[in-house]
Amino acid sequence: MDDARSSDSYTWTNATKLSANTSALYMDARLSPISLTYYGFCMGNGSYTVTLHFAEITFTDDKTHSSLGRRFFDIYIQGKRVQKDFSIQEEAGGVGKAIIKNFTAIVTGNALEIRFYWAGKGTPGVPVRGVYGPLISSISVTPDFVPPSENSRSNGTSVGTVAGIVAAVVVVIFLILGILWWKGCLGQKISMRHDLKGLELKTGSFTLRQIKAATNNFDPANKIGEGGFGPVYKLSSKSKQGNREFVNEIGMISALQHPHLVKLHGCCIEGNQLLLVYEYMEKNSLACALFGPEEYQLNLEWATRHTICVGIAKGLASLHEESCIETSRPPMFCLIRIQTRRYLTLG
Repeated sequence: MDDARSSDSYTWTNATKLSANTSALYMDARLSPISLTYYGFCMGNGSYTVTLHFAEITFTDDKTHSSLGRRFFDIYIQGKRVQKDFSIQEEAGGVGKAIIKNFTAIVTGNALEIRFYWAGKGTPGVPVRGVYGPLISSISVTPDFVPPSENSRSNGTSVGTVAGIVAAVVVVIFLILGILWWKGCLGQKISMRHDLKGLELKTGSFTLRQIKAATNNFDPANKIGEGGFGPVYKLSSKSKQGNREFVNEIGMISALQHPHLVKLHGCCIEGNQLLLVYEYMEKNSLACALFGPEEYQLNLEWATRHTICVGIAKGLASLHEESCIETSRPPMFCLIRIQTRRYLTLG
């Protein structure tokens, strides 16, 4: 700045008394000895109203040396001069008074330029050096059109676009989940059909509906025990009917005939249900009689216990050695690998 101040500053603070009802907005102003230029970028193209706020706060209206100062400058908007030899003091009718000037600006390249330029007129040394250039208190720019909203700007993302993207993502997610579910369910059914293909069960066949009816939909009241592979239920006496490895084991077990082995009457293979139907043991299992609750335990003599042990041994011997079923693995251990859900016994 070409002024008498000790440090460069482009702000001038009011040196006079503002007139009544003058906003505090005019207490400070931007000042330059030659020119001031303001830019507005990223603006929407169209017509705008540029409002310029001025107040002469450097000079005074008394009879001192400061009252002799005069200021003149030109105003340019978008490179076009819209005001020549503009004097704040003359336009406002004195110092310390606000004056507002409105101009129309056409934005075509998304940018606005407002410039104030000293044209060499005025008092360059009164009251002090460097205060003769343009002075501006405030600038506001208002569009003369309805601005496009964020959801409809051509250079932005509309709500419709966002909604479309979200909908597409949701559809893709559901499609993926559907494919996974379809592959899981259908794949399981195909695998089951493949495992059962070409197999003939030499045992009875029950439907899941019949077994549900016979157990009152697997009512806990019909539960008679818990096996190593799941709960064991009693079938109603009124009921007449109730992966390859599973079917193979059933075929082998159903073919076994031995007085010390519980007879397998049939099975149910439906959906993801793999059910076995055994002969019902009215007096419960041997394990229950030996190790079950006290009210079910039997007081057996050693002779009786010996007979039981011999019977168990004969049953195991029949499974491992005397069975005529050809298999590369002992049927009893194959049975352990069956992933059945429930065991059922006929009443």
